[in-house]
Amino acid sequence: MNILVAAEGYGEARRRLAPLVPRDRVIACSPSSLASSLADVDVVIPYVAQIDEVAIAAGSFGLVQQFGVGLETIDVDAATRAGVWVARVPSRGVGNAESVAEHAVLLMLALSRRWPGGAHLGKAPMGEPSGLALHGKTACIIGLGDIGSALAVRLRSFGMRLIAVRRRPDELGAPELGVERVYGPDDLDDAVARADYVALCVNYDAASHHLIGERTLAAFKPGSYLINVARGGLVDHDALGRALAAGRLAGAGLDVFWREPPDASNPLFAHNVIATPHVAGVTDVSYEGIAHVVAENIERYRRGEAPFHAVNAPERVRGPASVDATR
Repeated sequence: MNILVAAEGYGEARRRLAPLVPRDRVIACSPSSLASSLADVDVVIPYVAQIDEVAIAAGSFGLVQQFGVGLETIDVDAATRAGVWVARVPSRGVGNAESVAEHAVLLMLALSRRWPGGAHLGKAPMGEPSGLALHGKTACIIGLGDIGSALAVRLRSFGMRLIAVRRRPDELGAPELGVERVYGPDDLDDAVARADYVALCVNYDAASHHLIGERTLAAFKPGSYLINVARGGLVDHDALGRALAAGRLAGAGLDVFWREPPDASNPLFAHNVIATPHVAGVTDVSYEGIAHVVAENIERYRRGEAPFHAVNAPERVRGPASVDATR
């Protein structure tokens, strides 16, 4: 079968996957050239490429398999009508949640210690600049799923006070994670007002678009930091830029953006922003674990079986029966 990875970059995904599917051909294209790259493709790994009704009609693929969790660029209803499976790989159990949580800690530490701004020999006098310790500070984790829970475990070891926001509030918190109180969505502004660091670990969908907007940013504790390792659409980036310019926030650590790749000349990046190119989950442990699940789903699709972690159930699947499954 032909497996198309629709991404510029993310070469590690192809390097990890190819040895696990030796009978198949793993090819790549840019998201913008997806429509012209679908001939004879059986499986699409979309990353952030748009898999809409037009793309589905243009190809004969029967499986859209994300190399990770996010499905926000995929029209699942259109895929189901066309007989196309859509599957993801949950963060839990493959090392992804742990890797993303580690990256969130990296961004928090880098902002707190003013790195890379003045923390290099020759750029500042010895003993300068002073930094902030995470110890004793309060972190608000928005979303206590796999990634949020993994982050809580790590931040607790730094001696931080932890609060969280999730759909099901609980004034008693989540003691197994060291979280003192869990706020509900209606109390989001109250929660962020109490935090020195706000970390976004929540799933992105239409309801959570611009969850962090003008009003909520105005509620942030002065001098606090925003960390986003979830999805760019959770944050109104124009409002974030204004909050940074006004000094309401001390800085932001972003691994995800409103558009990927973002325009590096955007005024947002003129402020105290540490930006990384959506690499929080790109580690040896995470990508090896994800690649094995993706490879297993490709084999299941070849055999005419339902993929693991599918989010739909087409009645009639267009599958590899129309192609030479041994090529």
